[in-house]
Amino acid sequence: MFNKKAIVIGAGIVGLATARALAVRGYKVTVIERTHRAVGASIRNFGMVWPIGQPDGELYERAKLSRKIWKEVCDEAHIWYEEAGSLHVAHNEHEWKVLQELADVYADRNYALLNAGQTKACSAAIVEKGLKGGLHSNEEMIIESREAVGEVAAWLAGRWGVHFIWGKAVTAVRHPHVYAGKEVFSADEIYVCSGSDFETLYPEQFSEAPFTKCKLQMLRMKSQPNNWRIGPSICGGLSLIHYKSFASAGSLDALRRYYEDHYAGYLKWGIHVMVSQNSAGELTIGDSHEYGLTHDPLTNRSLTR
Repeated sequence: MFNKKAIVIGAGIVGLATARALAVRGYKVTVIERTHRAVGASIRNFGMVWPIGQPDGELYERAKLSRKIWKEVCDEAHIWYEEAGSLHVAHNEHEWKVLQELADVYADRNYALLNAGQTKACSAAIVEKGLKGGLHSNEEMIIESREAVGEVAAWLAGRWGVHFIWGKAVTAVRHPHVYAGKEVFSADEIYVCSGSDFETLYPEQFSEAPFTKCKLQMLRMKSQPNNWRIGPSICGGLSLIHYKSFASAGSLDALRRYYEDHYAGYLKWGIHVMVSQNSAGELTIGDSHEYGLTHDPLTNRSLTR
C-alpha cells in the first residue's frame, strides 16, 4: 500500500536519489524529466564516490551512507563499480607536509601514509621524479556515470515501481499541482531536483539565493592498451586545496601560497588534477572550474594549451 504520492522533477542523480529515498519509505513516486534521458552533469563526471573529500561530521557520515547505498543499488541492479580507493600524491615538501598532517588528523579513518617507494608500488601511473609520498584510502569507489544513471532509473522502475515521464518539461509548480504546459499532475509532496531549471521555476528565489553556476572541463581518454589499469583513483597535490576535508591540515595555507607563487594560472581556472578509470579502461582526467551565471558554451582554449 502506498501512503503518499510524490512527484520528483528531474531524473539526474539528485532526482534519482530522492526518488529512491521516497520509494523505500512507501511513497508512490513519479519522476518527470524534460529530456528523454539524463544528459546533464550527472553523466559528465569522474564517477567518483568520494568520502575522503568530506570533513568529519555530518558531511563525512553522509558520504559514507551514499557509498553504502551505491553499493547496495549496484549489487542489486548489476551495475558495474570498482572499490578502487584513492591515492593523493605529493611531489614537493609542501604537499608532503600536508599529507603527513592529514594522516594524523584522520587517524581513525585508517588512511595509509606511504613513502615514495610504497606510493609507486600502489600505482604504475605515478610519476617517480620528485615523488615524496602519498596518502592512500580504501573508501572511495568508481561507477561509470554515463551508464549507471540510466541503469539506476531502470532499476527504480522495475524494483520500486517508480513511474518515469520522459521528454516533458515542467513549467510551473503550485502545490499540490505540477504543470507541464496544459497537463496537470498532482501529489502530496513535490521535490524540485532539476538543476538549473530551478532558475526558471522559481526565478525570484533563485535571484535572491547565493547560488552561482560552475562550468567544468575534463578529458576522456580511450581504453588503455593491454588492459592496463591505474589502480586507485589518483589526485595530484592541487586537489589538497580543493576539498573541504583537507582544510584540517595546519600547513594548508603555506601550500596555497606556494601554488599562488608557482601555479597562479591553475588557481585562476580552479584546476586540480585527478584521474579515474572505468570498466572499459578509459581514463577521465580533469578538471577546471569556472564560476558565474553565464558561461561560454565552447571549450575554453586557454585550458587546452
